[in-house]
Amino acid sequence: MSQAAKVTLYTSAFCPYCMWAKRLLGQKQNVEIHEIRIDQEPSQADIMVERSGGLITVPQIFIGEHHIGGYDDMAALDREGRLDPLLEQSAEANG
Repeated sequence: MSQAAKVTLYTSAFCPYCMWAKRLLGQKQNVEIHEIRIDQEPSQADIMVERSGGLITVPQIFIGEHHIGGYDDMAALDREGRLDPLLEQSAEANG
């Protein structure tokens, strides 16, 4: 059995883009989502800003250690057929 792609989502409550990101990733095969709610863990917000190169909006999405950006960025990758290969690469790297 292959490993899952590890995706980290930095989110907050009542964020529609965060919900859309989780829904899109939920439709993918073999994805393990680690959600970090920065509204519940404010210390994680500083980590998110550092990891994302200064971005302060949610969601901030990482496939493995690779920063994807926000929901719009991930949705664009999916429309272009580039999201699934990134997820597969991450899963293989975890294998």
